Amino acid sequence: MFRKLTHSTKFLAIAICIIILSPNIFAQWDPSKKSTDPDTGANNKTVLALEEFKKIDGLEPYFNEANGYAIFPRVAKGGIGIGGARGKGEVLQNNKVIGSTSLTQFSVGIQLGGQAFSQIIFFKEEKDTNRFTSGNFEFGAQVSAVLINQGVSAETAYSNGIAVFTIAKGGLMYEASVGGQKFSFEEYD
Repeated sequence: MFRKLTHSTKFLAIAICIIILSPNIFAQWDPSKKSTDPDTGANNKTVLALEEFKKIDGLEPYFNEANGYAIFPRVAKGGIGIGGARGKGEVLQNNKVIGSTSLTQFSVGIQLGGQAFSQIIFFKEEKDTNRFTSGNFEFGAQVSAVLINQGVSAETAYSNGIAVFTIAKGGLMYEASVGGQKFSFEEYD
């Protein structure tokens, strides 16, 4: 597919990826700064995203039973043949922020457009949280996210100790996988 694209289309695809993945776009929010919630220690954007996820029917059991979760208030994704996604967030365990995290995704294939979304990753047990926070963590191709429209189906379950949910914020993109996402984690002092 990529060979059939014109030079200007290839250039546009690369430019979109550079813009989306540029750290300057996300410089306005550093999750390691400005803790605003006295109960959790979470940043204001994290708190707002958590409130949005907690309003969704069906997610309450995940919040009650999960050992921890990573929340990304805004992930930007786009591409034309070649794509990428980038977002920053925080990791909570026992309802307290334990560190910041970043998400990066590169993809090649049938895709077109751009979108923004919020994402939450629940970790079923302590070993799952530790796996995420131990260093570089990534999703393989078999991991998929549940795109939330109305509520969460009772059939939604953990896969390998992880459950992923997203809420679309805007944009339109033909392609909606989370496979290939890579994460980094930095523990707070």
